[in-house]
Amino acid sequence: MTTTNQNTMRIGADVGGTFTDVVLIDANGNLWTHKVPSTPPNFEQAVLNAIEHLLNTTDATPPDKGGKTIPMNRDLTGGLGTTVSEVAHGTTVATNAVLEKRGAKTALITTKGFRDVLELRRIRAPQMYDLFFEKPEALVERYLRFELTERISASGEILTPLSESELWRLKETLEKEAVESVAVCTLHAYAFPQHENIVGDFLRTELPDVPVSLSSEVLPERKEYERTATTVVNAYVRPVMQRYLNAMRSGLQEMGIEGPLLMMQSAGGLTPEADAAQLPVFVLESGPAAGVLAAGFTAQRLGTDNLITLDMGGTTAKASMIEDGAVAYSPEYEVGASISAGNRLVGGGGELIRAPSIDIAEVGSGGGSIAYLDGAGGLHVGPRSAGAVPGPACYQRGGTEPTVTDANVVLGYIRPGELADGEVSIDIESARRAIHDQIAVPLGMDLLEAAEGVHRIANARTMRALRAVSTERGRDPREFVLMAFGGSGPIHAAGLAKELLIRQVIVPPLPGLFSTLGLLFSGVEHHDVRSCLLSGETLNATALEQIKGEMQRNMLTQFETEGYLADQVTLSCSVDIRFKGQASEIRIAVADENFTETTVGTLHTTFETEHERLYGHRSDPDNPVEVVAVRLIGQAGIRGQQGTLNPAERLGARAARREAYFGTSWGTIDTPVISRHDLGDEGTTGPLLIDEYDSTIVVPPDYRGYLDSEGNILMSPVTE
Repeated sequence: MTTTNQNTMRIGADVGGTFTDVVLIDANGNLWTHKVPSTPPNFEQAVLNAIEHLLNTTDATPPDKGGKTIPMNRDLTGGLGTTVSEVAHGTTVATNAVLEKRGAKTALITTKGFRDVLELRRIRAPQMYDLFFEKPEALVERYLRFELTERISASGEILTPLSESELWRLKETLEKEAVESVAVCTLHAYAFPQHENIVGDFLRTELPDVPVSLSSEVLPERKEYERTATTVVNAYVRPVMQRYLNAMRSGLQEMGIEGPLLMMQSAGGLTPEADAAQLPVFVLESGPAAGVLAAGFTAQRLGTDNLITLDMGGTTAKASMIEDGAVAYSPEYEVGASISAGNRLVGGGGELIRAPSIDIAEVGSGGGSIAYLDGAGGLHVGPRSAGAVPGPACYQRGGTEPTVTDANVVLGYIRPGELADGEVSIDIESARRAIHDQIAVPLGMDLLEAAEGVHRIANARTMRALRAVSTERGRDPREFVLMAFGGSGPIHAAGLAKELLIRQVIVPPLPGLFSTLGLLFSGVEHHDVRSCLLSGETLNATALEQIKGEMQRNMLTQFETEGYLADQVTLSCSVDIRFKGQASEIRIAVADENFTETTVGTLHTTFETEHERLYGHRSDPDNPVEVVAVRLIGQAGIRGQQGTLNPAERLGARAARREAYFGTSWGTIDTPVISRHDLGDEGTTGPLLIDEYDSTIVVPPDYRGYLDSEGNILMSPVTE
């Protein structure tokens, strides 16, 4: 991989449903930022425009963390000046394709008798007693699901050979139906992919313009539905992602940027664009993952081991947990349900993705979430969003429906006027009109009461995500610190923390661009998994070490092709364990570098402890455990947080005070408006409004705000 030297810069770009954030950092840790509205459906256009803007403005003299200036004269397009060494990118393009059902026309090829696995799903429902629940429609319609007369047994014996004539007939049908992408998932291919490989080679030769996704390449694991569903999602979004990455690469090259384009994965860590184009299912949650990684790096610097993250942007609110300094991972999650999360207890409302991912819960509750009244006059917020186009009413971009952002403007939390370098202009009268006409008048409420109602319902929806990663995982949120970021996160953070009885809130510098910083802190990361079935005497250190050793050799070879030596790669191993007879397993990290019999015993004990914490019991002590998969993660080039993030203020003129409404207990208060650096380490008691380039931090009257040495704002409730 390209290495950073004193004449290079790196770019991080995070695309959200409402805003696109771009950060440029040089070798000395100096930052330049730009925030622009996203440009659906051509999301790459906002990224390229923002990058071009930064490249054209970095001839300025940016302030460093000490307030001094460093003269800069750079030619960022190559030559003798500074060059862009890499672009790290997180995007919602693949996720949006699934949510909006605008992916490729996909065909599924499977073993005879398994055509309907995709539609049958699992016996799961988001709400146990919802008699009207209907399963989501399958991404591949039944007429595009094809069966092959072939069969390989669970032990690898070929029971029914694959017919070449059947493949030719299949090819003709795929051409006739104008299929844009193909998923192949044959029985037992996770261990014996011979037939899948034959089908893949045939289709790639005969239909070279149609991408083919093999389950043995996407997810070589047991469980037919999970393997099929994940492979189908990969095939469904693959042409969309390829078009997007091609447009990104073309635009970067036009600006003279030849450095690698690295994509953030759902599990954290970056991967080359070629891998993301082939396996886009692994980058579905790339933006949220970057924010959690940035929070993890910040928590390390602060010495905070237990952290709940809140990333609330314009479209969604995301929550995750960092416990004992470690990021939480989930073996699977769903996209498209009322809440997207990795949850062993509920599900079935969205598209299941069995892929390594940071354990993130996501709900449709952001600044752009639309507030509306149902037929009975009940007030709802989200999940539908005004997005970037037309946006909230206060943006004056054609939006007329009231949103959470409009409510926060009416409450006085968000300042009127220009935001984010003038890319957005807030009109308070438009916000008032939308809330008044569509919420307050129909409900017979005061304008401020209606706006507060929208704000509180948005908090209630966001609480679902926070509880999904804490109390629903057997954790007590009172033992954690809440770190809030995203454009809307710092506005809602104190109210949410109060509800969960969390005693401290952290708001990092550049909260609205924090996920983008996570892209720049990350390194390249690869994942591998091997299915197995080890229990009793076969569950021993030798068997586990043999599986891990093969995976390790393959992974180090992959890193070597990308320019990383073995001593530059950090490997971590985990295993999926369950009690014999169970359908679900728990992932347990392996602390030791190599497997020993002591390690196996420790895994057993750790598994039982975690099983009891999640499910309330340790099962029958005579019931053996079994390991069903070994996983390996390799990381290289991790940079961590570089220097103290202390960006220059670019707000222009700021009002000294602003009227803000803090509920019926406090009413409307003439509230001081200050900067982050006005707080000081001694702290100031609220109410306070801290206006920044990319967000506003709301310190309620019963909270006190502090500034630490790293530039983070700490908020805690005032003790009586």
